[in-house]
Amino acid sequence: MSFTATVKNEVSKLEINEVEKIAELSAIFSNGAIVENDNIKITTENASVSRRIFSLIKDIYKIIPNIIVRRSLNFNKKYMYILHIKSKNIDILDKIPKDYIIDDDESIRAYLRGVFLMSGSINDPKTSRYHLEFLVNDEEYAFFLNGLLNKYNLNSKVLKRETKYMIYIKEAEKISDFLRIINAYNAVMYYEDIRIYRDHKNMTNRLNNCEQANVDKIIETANKQIKDIEIINKVGLDLLDEKERIVALYRLKYKDVSLLELSEIISIETGNKITKSGLYHRFKKISELADKLKEKL
Repeated sequence: MSFTATVKNEVSKLEINEVEKIAELSAIFSNGAIVENDNIKITTENASVSRRIFSLIKDIYKIIPNIIVRRSLNFNKKYMYILHIKSKNIDILDKIPKDYIIDDDESIRAYLRGVFLMSGSINDPKTSRYHLEFLVNDEEYAFFLNGLLNKYNLNSKVLKRETKYMIYIKEAEKISDFLRIINAYNAVMYYEDIRIYRDHKNMTNRLNNCEQANVDKIIETANKQIKDIEIINKVGLDLLDEKERIVALYRLKYKDVSLLELSEIISIETGNKITKSGLYHRFKKISELADKLKEKL
């Protein structure tokens, strides 16, 4: 089962009050009702959503829709649930509020839940990208819906996609906020668990990459210092003063350690403290001498 279906199954079972039922059904009709020959048809691939719509229509309008179950035509073995309301009941469309049910926070949340049931989809947070979208037919309605979402600072955007309009959210935290808005609390817990795990894993990977980069830099620096010392050694390390010669000999002995580690080793073994900065300046002089010798050799 997809994560979208899981969320829809959860919110389809919510207990809600009369005002919320009207707001939710208003969104369902706005996003899923098709009028054909004075009949209303609402189609969904989700059995829980079909039962939800059936109950809402029955509770609000005291009408029993017919439900037709058909196998999907795209060979994916899914079933289509078609709710059919006969022509004598067509006047229920006129009872849907023209300006939508968005007078208060409770109604807006219920309306957004209804929109999600009919036209929403959400990626499983285990996938490579976070994505929530709604696909609608009308541009004006798309921007109306975008405005509702952004009342909650969800940073949603509208994109034209062929003949439809997509309202989408990409930020993980904002998608989690949306799930809270529609009261999909089980989905929120699952989503947050996966999101936190992914964020932790990404941070660990970044730290590992950073550590590997540091190791690579240490090795590269050490190899450069060894090459400089080997060039000087062709003539003789006596060209170096005593402090530089000690540093050179210790580098040849400890080829893979960092400057900090080498400074600590030299300080302990010689009894003469030398800092990482002091070590750097001595290797700089060694490098300058090696460059001069390369020109002559």
